[in-house]
Amino acid sequence: MGKIIVFTNVSLDGVMQAPARPDEDTRGGFTHGGWAAPYAAMPSAGEAMANAGGLLLGRTTYEDFYNVWPKRTDSPYSSYMDKTQKYVVSRTLKEPLPWKNSTLLNGNVEEKLSKLKAEQEKDLVIMGSGELIRSLMPSNLIDEYVLLIHPLVLGEGHRLFAEGVPFTSLKLISTKTTDKGVIAATYQTTT
Repeated sequence: MGKIIVFTNVSLDGVMQAPARPDEDTRGGFTHGGWAAPYAAMPSAGEAMANAGGLLLGRTTYEDFYNVWPKRTDSPYSSYMDKTQKYVVSRTLKEPLPWKNSTLLNGNVEEKLSKLKAEQEKDLVIMGSGELIRSLMPSNLIDEYVLLIHPLVLGEGHRLFAEGVPFTSLKLISTKTTDKGVIAATYQTTT
């Protein structure tokens, strides 16, 4: 049985919005896009992707990734993203999805993800997709959080653990600190 693992960048105050680029996600007038790029922390926590059998993405993240990765032909990560199975949770997208190896999940998503987890030998990794993460918390479908905690406070933006998320108990299972001060902390859910 596979796990569902959240793999995301957060600031010290929990903001996860637009870590990669200034134009990535300006919802709500967010002006700090690209805040994680100078830290280049994703490769230091790559072991979270070692057993990944697919990506689990919300619509906004899927559309953003699709608009970026297939066009970056000079990056080896582009090939990985193209080849990786992508499961997309959306109420508005319709099949066929434009990016190869993409499967739409709609309807009773919790039921579909429970079944998918049971069928998978490898893990499903959620990147970005804050709304999707928060929607899965009440059903306890998330098994681990790999948080790349950056040494800065943004003071605004969409937070990973926004007000109203359910109580969740976590157990720290590993930490690593980069030379730029990013803490890669892996937590297992215990509730």
